[in-house]
Amino acid sequence: MKTRIKDLREDNDLTQKQLSKLLNISQVAYSYYELNKRNIPIELLVKLADFYNTSIDYLLYRTDDMTPYKK
Repeated sequence: MKTRIKDLREDNDLTQKQLSKLLNISQVAYSYYELNKRNIPIELLVKLADFYNTSIDYLLYRTDDMTPYKK
């Protein structure tokens, strides 16, 4: 199954290594999140949503609207 985090990463021309550095995790750990082999911790979902300027709901397929929520 494709994941939105992979689509967003590729759309932004980023490598897994670049994104894993941003998240302060290993590239292997990030790879597992993209492959749905591990659940993404909430703290990382928040960082990814902020980085991509979207909502956690969008990342988790709960909505197709990329608009972030107001803080």
